Amino acid sequence: MNEELTERLRAAAEAHQPDRARILARVERGMSGTPVRHRASSGARPWPRIALASLAAAGTLAVGGFAVAAIVQSPPARPDVSATPAAPSSPSAPSAPSGTPRSTPSTPSTPATGRPTTPDPSSPTGPSPSGTGAAGSASSGSAHVQDGPLSSAGSLGTNSNSFWAQSNITLKSTEPLTALTVELRITQTGAVQSTGSWRTLPAEDFTVTVQNEGGAVVYRWILKPGRTVPAGQHVFAGQYNHAAGAREAEHDGYRVDADGPRGALSVWGGFTPAR
Repeated sequence: MNEELTERLRAAAEAHQPDRARILARVERGMSGTPVRHRASSGARPWPRIALASLAAAGTLAVGGFAVAAIVQSPPARPDVSATPAAPSSPSAPSAPSGTPRSTPSTPSTPATGRPTTPDPSSPTGPSPSGTGAAGSASSGSAHVQDGPLSSAGSLGTNSNSFWAQSNITLKSTEPLTALTVELRITQTGAVQSTGSWRTLPAEDFTVTVQNEGGAVVYRWILKPGRTVPAGQHVFAGQYNHAAGAREAEHDGYRVDADGPRGALSVWGGFTPAR
């Protein structure tokens, strides 16, 4: 009996066609507040109609159950990640190149000859360093060391050695000088190269040059216009490397041209060996 009833209910549910218009009409009446009229019962209903109503209800429940089952069993929709932009990657810190050289402080090079860094201590006053530049020429040969108030003397510095030397020009003037040019010529006897110069007068008062000229290294100190050399004793010195051995100074020379209250003055001469 139960199996037969179940089969009938299933068949009735599958064949049931709900009256959608009637259902919608009842829903509208319910929403509008219109009371639903029920027909008076005419007594006991025949069994076939009761069975059909039961089958219809069972079919509705079955259809609803199938729909719920379909919803429950359907897998949830997965979000589309194909259009999602990738997170930007953090930039990596730059690495220092492995071959970057390290800066090291430069130190002034000194000649391998071991030349002294201080001027000739025999100078009458303390010298100050000076620059170097272009050139002139000095007169060597017969000496002329006195011209009125101006006198001169040339000597090889006592601080000279077998690889380096300093040549000194000492001037004495009893009157101030309004113009002065001092030239020192060191003959190129092998590996002669200037390493500097100095003078006891203010550096800003002179233009200093040095140049290879005519087989010699020539230093020149020129008094700037408007400057004056006071009366007194003044020293000009040139420093240089040379070939190994004692400096042969007999071919070196100097010349001094000046202007004083009495007019133009000139002296020249050579260098005595260091004592």
